[in-house]
Parts: sequence; structure tokens; C-alpha cells
Amino acid sequence: MTDRIKYLLGEDEIPRTWYNLAADLPNPEPLLHPGTGAPIVVDDLTPFIPEVLARQELSREREIEIPEPVRQIYAQWRPSPMFRARRLERALDTPAHIYYKYEGGSPAGSHKPNTAIAQAYYNKEAGINRLATETGAGQWGSSLSLAGAMFDIDVQVFMVKVSYHQKPYRRLLMETYGARCVASPSVETEAGRAILAEDPDCSGSLGIATSEAMEIALNDPATNYAGGSVLNHVLLHQSVIGQEAIAQMTLADDYPDIVIGCAGGGSNLGGLAFPFIGAKLRGGKDVRVIAAEPAACPTLTRGKLAYDFGDTAGISPLLKMHTLGRTFIPPSFHAGGLRYHGMAPLVSDALMNNLIEAEAVKQTACFAAGIQFARAEGIVPAPESTHAIEVAIREALRCREEGTAKTILFGLSGHGHFDLSAYEAHLTGALRDEDCDEVEMARALADLPGFPGA
Repeated sequence: MTDRIKYLLGEDEIPRTWYNLAADLPNPEPLLHPGTGAPIVVDDLTPFIPEVLARQELSREREIEIPEPVRQIYAQWRPSPMFRARRLERALDTPAHIYYKYEGGSPAGSHKPNTAIAQAYYNKEAGINRLATETGAGQWGSSLSLAGAMFDIDVQVFMVKVSYHQKPYRRLLMETYGARCVASPSVETEAGRAILAEDPDCSGSLGIATSEAMEIALNDPATNYAGGSVLNHVLLHQSVIGQEAIAQMTLADDYPDIVIGCAGGGSNLGGLAFPFIGAKLRGGKDVRVIAAEPAACPTLTRGKLAYDFGDTAGISPLLKMHTLGRTFIPPSFHAGGLRYHGMAPLVSDALMNNLIEAEAVKQTACFAAGIQFARAEGIVPAPESTHAIEVAIREALRCREEGTAKTILFGLSGHGHFDLSAYEAHLTGALRDEDCDEVEMARALADLPGFPGA
């Protein structure tokens, strides 16, 4: 038997529909209009996104067909492989079965193209030739830039300033695909200029970058906004991950007791876990789902479940989500894709209904786990994914202590080839744990909008 078992599906087994968890939840909370507080309708979203995406955002339909042109592009890297991590199991001396679903084989190196391709396709069909977006670590910006190149759409990316400087090769990848990338906050929008007037040295946040991108889209009828996480239609598109994983578990003649995903905005976690949760809600096998989030930005474990804006300036619809407050600016830890003030409403709803649980982990422990994983399995994981790896290792060691042979599946959302400076900082002892700013969090939470449920 080989050290590492790869479970592959054929191209014909790429899912033909996306799965929508909202169909199986008892009563998902609606988006609210930021001006009136009334539930959002399709026409409220079309200034930002195409009508078909607006309908997906509000849909309670369980399965939504994947357009064939999108499936054809998916076939460049999908179905993505699932591995049995036998070398890691041996290194941990655990009876647990550890599997990981690897999304780093996409052209952009992460799971993000699963929705970037879909959003670019629908925008092109609607006659839109320019998209604006935000990005943290750059994985989403890289993916939308890739999609823009494939569909001949101009892309402007507002990249959180600290990540813009921490991860120059992500910016270069976006530019190679033809996108324009600027550090946020910038002088190009009213939202950015207002932030810089208050704090010229502001390191930025995903909330600020989102405000800049949405402002551009709102003020230019030829430009739409494309979001990389949080929104329902984004998590919908990512459901190909979990659907494939269910089929691959059948190939392995196994099924997870525990599913683990890193959680920043919720797209990777939801993409992997939601199909398993849906199967459970429809009478299938039980599964424990764990969201692994950064201790420096503890949205699920310490945030408030309330209506809040998805962006700092208050342009977006109001979302019922676990939030640290839209003005919260987290410390500059290296998992840039997890530095967001809010969590996807569907993930928040799942936590409220005890369908998932959350753990907050510190970045030094995560990078140590990432290095242990790389030395056993050969893949250098993205900093975001190391959060899932750290929790998976904890669960595997618990199995060793208890003498239980549980099956653990985690999402490896992308590779860390553009994040080696962070690994260098860890290996040289320069990496430090960043603490959540208690005063900043309390101030931001005190400023939540006064809408029902807030």
C-alpha cells in the first residue's frame, strides 16, 4: 500500500448542480435593505450584481444547475483530489483516519475560482465588462483576475494594505492575469479617502476594501461588484467541494465523523461542510463540523450574532451574522483571508442551530501544524488552511488518547507558495501571536446598526 492514497473522480463526475443549504435550514434570516430595514428583493441587488446572481442569493431552492460553460472551465482542475494522509497519521501515531480535500490545484492555487468563474460567466452574459472587488491575502483577487482573463472582463482589486505589502507575489499574479490592484484604503474612493483622513497609516481591512469596491460598482453602471466570500451565492458555488468529497468518501469506503474547515468569511468551510450538513438534515449520517478561526479575529467564538453591514462604510445590505463590528480592524496576522469582521449568514445560522461548532487558534500553533503537515504530506499549505490543520491534528491526538479510530476530513483550501515569507518568520522565531484588541472590538460592537436583531 502506498504512503498516501489519492481518491480521484472522473471529469464526468464534476457536480452538475450547486447545493444550497438555505433549502434545508428551518428559517434563514433575510438580508435587509440598509435604508429601510425591509427584506431585500432582487431589484435591490441588481445595481451591484447580475439578476441571476441576485436570484441565487435569495434562493431557497436546494439544487441550482451549473452552466455547462462553467463546468467546462471547472474541468481544468476539477474534480479536485482527496487524499488519505497516512504519513501524517503515522507521524501522529493516531488511530484516526485523516483525509484532506485539496483545492490548491486550481490555476490560482486555491478554492476561490469555484465562484470566480461562475460570477465572471454570469456578468459576461449580462453584458458587464468590468468588475470591482476586494481581497485580503490575495487568493480571491487572483482568482477573479484569472476569471476576468478567461471572460475578457477588466478587474480592479482593492487589496488590504497590510497584505498588499506582505504578499507582493499575489499582487503580481493578479497583474499577470491583467487586473489592476491597488492598496486599500486608497485615494481612489470617498470611503478610502475618509479612512486615510482619520488614519493616514491605516493598515486596512476587508471591510474597508469591500466599501471601496462596492462604491466603484455603485457609481458606475458599467461595473459590477464581485464578492469572494460571505454571500449566499458564493457559498453556493463552493458546494462543488463537499459534493465531490461525499463521492470520494464512497470510493474510500469511509465517511467522516468530523469535518473541519478554516473560517474567515465562510466560503471554504461552507463549500466543504454544507453538503455533509445537508445530507445529515435529510436523514443521513451524523457529522461533527468544526470551524477553525484565528484567535486574533474571533468572529464566531466571540462575535455578536446581529444584523451588520458587510463593509465598513455601510453600503452593503445588512446581514444577520456573527460580527465583530464593521469598523473592527484586526491585527496584521499572516492569514489575510481570515481577517474579516463578519461571518457568512448561512455559517452563522448553522452555528446558531448547533450544526457546527467553532474553535479559535493562534497563528504560531497554526504555522507549526502547517510545517508538520508539509514535512509529512509534501504540500506547503496556505496560512488560512493551517488553522484547519491545527484543529485536525488536535482531534487526531485526542483519538490517540481515547483509543478511538474516528475519521477526520479537513479542507486544504490552497497552497502557500506565495506565503513563504510568513513561514520564514516562523522558522526564524520572528513570528508572534497577535492578540485581539479588546478595546477595538468593544468599540466596534458598540457601533452596530439599530435594526431588528442587532
